[in-house]
Amino acid sequence: MRIAIIGVGKIGYAILKGVKSLNVEIIGTGRSEATLEKIKKEGVEATKDNDYAVRKSDIVILAVKPQHFHSVLREVSKNAWEGKKVVSVMAGVRISTLRRLTNAKVYRAMPNINAIVGKSTTALAEERDEEIEKIFKTIGTVYWVQEELLDAWTAIIGSGPAFIAEIIDAFALGAVACGMPRELAYESILDMVEGTVATLRKEKIHPILLRDQVTTPAGTTIRGLMVMESEGIKSAIIKTVEAAYQRSSSIGKEIDKAFDSI
Repeated sequence: MRIAIIGVGKIGYAILKGVKSLNVEIIGTGRSEATLEKIKKEGVEATKDNDYAVRKSDIVILAVKPQHFHSVLREVSKNAWEGKKVVSVMAGVRISTLRRLTNAKVYRAMPNINAIVGKSTTALAEERDEEIEKIFKTIGTVYWVQEELLDAWTAIIGSGPAFIAEIIDAFALGAVACGMPRELAYESILDMVEGTVATLRKEKIHPILLRDQVTTPAGTTIRGLMVMESEGIKSAIIKTVEAAYQRSSSIGKEIDKAFDSI
């Protein structure tokens, strides 16, 4: 099997490194000499020729930005896509649009930035395929979902690492405000977050139950929770996810409209 990764940026590079663990041939494409050199250093064939990469491959992973897909379509002849499995990592471009433009068997994938350390949480839509699943399991966990859920997935899982990072930074700043050195605070907070996730997974309990186990009468936790409640922290997080979802949905409509004329 030969896999082409069209557009080896951050996510494309993470996928490239992941699929190297499989018994496959890989072609990576990029526009700059720096990107091509980066691909070559991984022992992978590198080229600027997207048409060649598509023609020579069985599975094509489209990892370019949506606004650059126009140029890929101009470079790749229509018949080059035929008989291929095409997986799009491009946010917002619908399966129906991709099928119309490529005449290929199309899937969508939505990984997140944690792919760079092999810990992505990836959604795949929507007809289950073992080969595609195997590829994305090399960069983390995989969930098969209906395409209509991908905007919500983008808001929660795609944007989620940024939201979690912001919360972690707030914890660190709070620790500094209490007199703790930032480096000590940061490392210990990461451990605490990782441990909390592990506890929720192992014990298989609702987060509220874990909260209640920590909260003792007239203790420190209830005082903190009272502030979180008064400041509307939970409501703000819900609204944050909703806002990201609405933007993902609108981007998808804008992108689809842009491709309608092709």
